[in-house]
Amino acid sequence: MDKGQQLNRWEGYRDWRNRPALKGRHGGMLAASFVLVVEVLENLAYLANASNLVLYLSNFMHFSPSRSATMVTNFMGTAFLLALLGGFLSDAYFTTYCIYLISATTEFTGLLILTIQAQISSLKPPVCTSVNRNISCEEVHGGRLVMLFAGLYLVALGVGGIKGSLPPHGAEQFDEHSPHGRKQRSTFFNYYVFCLSCGALIAVTFVVWIEDNKGWHWGFGIATSAILISIPVFLLGSACYRIKIPSGSPVTTIFKVLVAAIYNARVPRNSGNAIANMSTALSCTTEASEDEQHGRGKAEIQSATEDLKFLNRALMSTSASPWLECTTKQVEEVKTVLKILPIFMSTIMLNCCLAQLSTFSVQQAATMNTKVGALKVSPASLPVFPVLFIMILAPVYNQVIVPIFRKLTNTEMGITHLQRIGTGLILSIVAMAVAALVEMKRKRVAIQSGLMNSKEPLPITFLWVALQYLFLGSADLFSLAGMMDFFFTEAPFSMRSLATSLSWASLAMGYYLSSVLVAIVNDITGTFCQTPWLYGSNLNHYHLERFYWLMCILSGLNFLHYYLWARHYKYASSRPDDQKEIQITNT
Repeated sequence: MDKGQQLNRWEGYRDWRNRPALKGRHGGMLAASFVLVVEVLENLAYLANASNLVLYLSNFMHFSPSRSATMVTNFMGTAFLLALLGGFLSDAYFTTYCIYLISATTEFTGLLILTIQAQISSLKPPVCTSVNRNISCEEVHGGRLVMLFAGLYLVALGVGGIKGSLPPHGAEQFDEHSPHGRKQRSTFFNYYVFCLSCGALIAVTFVVWIEDNKGWHWGFGIATSAILISIPVFLLGSACYRIKIPSGSPVTTIFKVLVAAIYNARVPRNSGNAIANMSTALSCTTEASEDEQHGRGKAEIQSATEDLKFLNRALMSTSASPWLECTTKQVEEVKTVLKILPIFMSTIMLNCCLAQLSTFSVQQAATMNTKVGALKVSPASLPVFPVLFIMILAPVYNQVIVPIFRKLTNTEMGITHLQRIGTGLILSIVAMAVAALVEMKRKRVAIQSGLMNSKEPLPITFLWVALQYLFLGSADLFSLAGMMDFFFTEAPFSMRSLATSLSWASLAMGYYLSSVLVAIVNDITGTFCQTPWLYGSNLNHYHLERFYWLMCILSGLNFLHYYLWARHYKYASSRPDDQKEIQITNT
């Protein structure tokens, strides 16, 4: 290959046929647009069932409200946690291109199983005709329960792989060495959340209406068709994708540096030699491939930084094992990963609040008057409010708010990733306070109308619950797009898919934390009260408002924790426009 062809290549990338990716032919907004269309279909398939699943489990599989909520949070948590597996495999052994195709096929299989179960009556428990909320019906069990869980968790496995591969695949299409490319990448993440919302809008309106009025087998069937259609749509963009070459396990690098640092700290040695070895290691030029240098967009690291100095011990020469020999580049990459972990941990509580969108909030609305004029609306369609707000706010944020702040701050970013995430955390605190006040009003109406034990709708509109959805939807827009952009941009080149998956892992941990909080609250309150706060088949006897106030307090404490880490965080980027560091204190 001549020099001109070499200069025209995207180093570190290949096309779908494993040939060198070429500038002007591969990557760019056209390639990313296929990803955005696929995301509409993928999220439609996933959210069509996830948003309404708590009612399917309670009304058709006859689980209690609290167990249904826990099952949904565990299912959604598992799906998002498996994004780490998808991201890891994309970075280490396969590509984002291959992982998406494998994962979409897996999700299709799981949805097909759920569709069959919903269609055939013998695969479901007997219909329950009781009109009293306090009387429990026969739960699904045996082989039917196995089939339910097989379908759900095949879907979870597929969703996890897609979430771990699709966003980084889209982000990889842009040239990060130019300001225009970096701005386009930031725009991509913003519109990725917008497309999530487009799929969600169809799911929580049209598909949910189908499920409630035509049958769940139709709803599952539509979701199955959507994920099936997404596969050829994704393949249509193959000719213009640039695909990052897998560079081996990033987990191995992290593990090696940590083990080497601990080993060198514990092994006794001559202090003079130790200092000499450390000095030599710190001054050596780091070995790095051309692809990795180009992909990261930085000059080779010549010396170790003073942050997390303990890890610099990994650079000491050792005769114990050649495997423990680490380069400065590897040490600095591990430092970068460790520094973003506190930010990741701080977002878990926010996603614990978001978990309420598909659990208790839906069940609250199900007890209320869901009519808007002559139209009866499904409680599972409540997410239409945050979805519509996100669809309006996303382009406004990208086209109006960001340009204004770029002029005000004279920086490329305008609003930093950490400022955006912090805004989402504050909105989640407000959302939980609003949710507690709305629940207090709902229960007051139930008591006054004498409908505490009746399945008759309460004389209060379900639109009250929409208030908490609006705040949580706004929090989701700010936090999710901010997290994905932050983790992708800050992570080392070889770990970007895995790092981007931390956004979904945060969602997973939030859903799991919600389940754990429900269990802990029930255990503690059951000790001091006649009945636990969140126990039984009748939501009207729950103390859900107290639970929401507890979430509000915990979210406030979490924001203080986030603030302490964010205000001292130093961005890893060395781009000129980013040298002028903007801390969250400027918000």
